[in-house]
Amino acid sequence: MENTISLEKPLLQEQSKAKSILLGIPLYIYAVVFSSVCIIVGLIWDISWHMSIGRDGLLSPPHLAIYLGAIVSGLFSGFQVLKISFAGSFAEKNQSVHFWKIFYSSLGGLFCIWGAIAMLTSAPFDDWWHNTYGLDVVILSPPHSILALGMMMVQFGAMIGALALQNREEKLLGWAKEDIDKRNFRLRMLFLIASALVLVTIYTIFSEFFGRNDMHKISFYQIASAIFPVFLIAVARSSKLKWAATRTSLIYMLVMASMVWILPLFPAKPLLGPVLNHITHYQAFNFPMLLVFPAIAMDWLLDKYKNKNQWLLSLMIGTAFLLILLIHHPFGDFLMSEYARNWFFGTESWYFGSDPHWEGRYKFMPWQETELVDFILGLGIGLPIAVLSTRLGLVWGKWMSQVQR
Repeated sequence: MENTISLEKPLLQEQSKAKSILLGIPLYIYAVVFSSVCIIVGLIWDISWHMSIGRDGLLSPPHLAIYLGAIVSGLFSGFQVLKISFAGSFAEKNQSVHFWKIFYSSLGGLFCIWGAIAMLTSAPFDDWWHNTYGLDVVILSPPHSILALGMMMVQFGAMIGALALQNREEKLLGWAKEDIDKRNFRLRMLFLIASALVLVTIYTIFSEFFGRNDMHKISFYQIASAIFPVFLIAVARSSKLKWAATRTSLIYMLVMASMVWILPLFPAKPLLGPVLNHITHYQAFNFPMLLVFPAIAMDWLLDKYKNKNQWLLSLMIGTAFLLILLIHHPFGDFLMSEYARNWFFGTESWYFGSDPHWEGRYKFMPWQETELVDFILGLGIGLPIAVLSTRLGLVWGKWMSQVQR
């Protein structure tokens, strides 16, 4: 009897320790958020790799980081499907999506599995594409488009996985209120972290329109008004944390800026020619957009006027977003100035194949600036785009706030 008690006591201690670490959140949730981190690190590292080294292969270090994200999300989500399907309780199955008349899974887990398959499928396709056609001249080549779709699915799966647990508000019997509050806060932060990583991916996909050279062009503001309000408002409306859009934007900025600060610390040299810009270290990707400032206004308006007519609310938020986004016009001037040529802003980074003495390196060229009249007229087009984007975000956010599987 004493031996039984002595064996049970460490087991209970281990279970209690695991509970304190995981806080009742399934391990696969942490795993898929970790996968999203791997994907973002690999994605931005890969861009920097192309700017600094040029030559890459199927198993280059940035690619391995991306594929690690796919493998981890696929394995942990797949294990979750098998566990619930063949060893899950009635309650677990009731809270899951039933598919193919056999399997049960969370909605987020399904996104992660299909995303992982798409990502891993794109790998040999991308290798063949490079061997056949050489280096990509655009971000969204056919294999990269499949990869981007897979990455977005994995990252959205991480968002939805955390969101579903947040929305269920499960009553945890025997739990102290303090532990329940810790669990709920951690779930909400996991959701915001996953959302911020999706925001990084969205920015990266459209980064060809958001460089510092584009900040005087009206297309910068029109495209930003189309893609950012819909996502930030959806996150803000579905999250149960205040200032969700602001927090998401801050995490996005921190992730992007960290890669600007960290990558140039490591040596790198070009392995392809011609080499016009002789470098010795990694060249950084873009400094992040200042999305936190319009996000603050969006959060405030959404909280203060959430019960107003949804179209009127969309008009208010869309207008605020577009007007505050205009801070990028003078910010572009700053990034072109000598004051931004330092490790913090990283504007000295330059592709090894570009002439470092090109006059447009630190100057807006004529085709990169929209005349004042055309700019004002363009804002008239950007405003309804921002309003419609916001309205779609409100609808999407309402749907996400109801997801429980």
